[in-house]
Amino acid sequence: MKKYSNLFKSFIQSEQFGGIVLVLCTCISLFIANTTQGYSYIHFWHTAFDLSFWFIDLNLTVEQWINDGLMVVFFVLVGLEIERELYEGELNTFSKAILPVAAAVGGMVVPAVIHLIFNNGLPTQAGFAIPMATDIAFALGILSLAGKHVPFALKIFLAALAIIDDLGAIVIIATCYASNINVGYLVAAIAVFFILLLFNRLKYNKLWYYVLPGLVMWYCMFHSGIHAAVAGVMWAFALPFSKTGNNISNQLQHKLHYPVAWFIVPLFALANTAFTLPQNLLAAFTTPNSLGIMVGLVIGKLVGVFSFAFVLVKLKWGKLYQGMNWNNLFAVSMLTGIGFTMSIFITNLAFYDNEALTTVSKLSVLVASTIAAVTGLVLLKLFSNKPQLTHGKDKS
Repeated sequence: MKKYSNLFKSFIQSEQFGGIVLVLCTCISLFIANTTQGYSYIHFWHTAFDLSFWFIDLNLTVEQWINDGLMVVFFVLVGLEIERELYEGELNTFSKAILPVAAAVGGMVVPAVIHLIFNNGLPTQAGFAIPMATDIAFALGILSLAGKHVPFALKIFLAALAIIDDLGAIVIIATCYASNINVGYLVAAIAVFFILLLFNRLKYNKLWYYVLPGLVMWYCMFHSGIHAAVAGVMWAFALPFSKTGNNISNQLQHKLHYPVAWFIVPLFALANTAFTLPQNLLAAFTTPNSLGIMVGLVIGKLVGVFSFAFVLVKLKWGKLYQGMNWNNLFAVSMLTGIGFTMSIFITNLAFYDNEALTTVSKLSVLVASTIAAVTGLVLLKLFSNKPQLTHGKDKS
């Protein structure tokens, strides 16, 4: 394995610690929401916070500002990560990219099919994409708890897989969860994007050239009917990038790691887990939608990721990274069932008009993610204490 850049290691470290903060914020939010102060706490996130001026309509609730505003910064970071991986990371050559790409595809297709099997023909089939996602911060955080015996190659594989997973989720958000498209705003957003690409082509290397047009693109995308998260990824891809490391993209990525992992995503967790638990939890967890989400995340992600990678290697179309083996691949495949942030994000889009269904779906995501995290950690600990059959000795 080549020596990886400090930027990638910084990304890994920030995501690991961010995952721990994410779990703490979720527990705190659920606890407060179900105490005597719960009503006031939940009401706070739905309080209007109007920043409208002139003809600009920015009358949103606190929760909307987080989900549609601050979380766009999260997607900017996702876009920057995808860009970096495509240029100089684990996705810059076919031979390196094929394994995490195939695993990610399997990890998206199988859970979606499982959810559709449970919900085909029902109103809840709109939630098919909920179990497709992997939370990179939470997953890397759990992986770090497995100790120093976990090969760094496994972290690289999981990060690359989750990045492709995020890209797939963004495509799903843009194509499957768009509603009431406003063509005028959409055309305006695309026009601004091409202006940003022109700035890039003309080698405008100052960030301030891109900030104001980026805000305009976000506003237009927000009102177009396509989620504003897409604008964040588009903006990231419009920024200048070079392999020298001295460019806007790398500099911004480095600066965003910790604010996103330590502030924005935890704030998203606080806002989106502020709900009271259903009185009949058993009934809530046995609906087709809940079963589709939980089975999709816990079983579907495991089967999809591992089987697609296994078949790829057996067909000799790809190979495991040095230090990886079938045991730890199986364990890390279980960790990909940690949906959390992105699954909750998609839940908001799938069931935006049904608060009760949204609540139960989020709860199903949390339960499934917990099961996947605990099981994956146990497997990693178990396999790390046994002699391993390395890929180098495997003639497959």
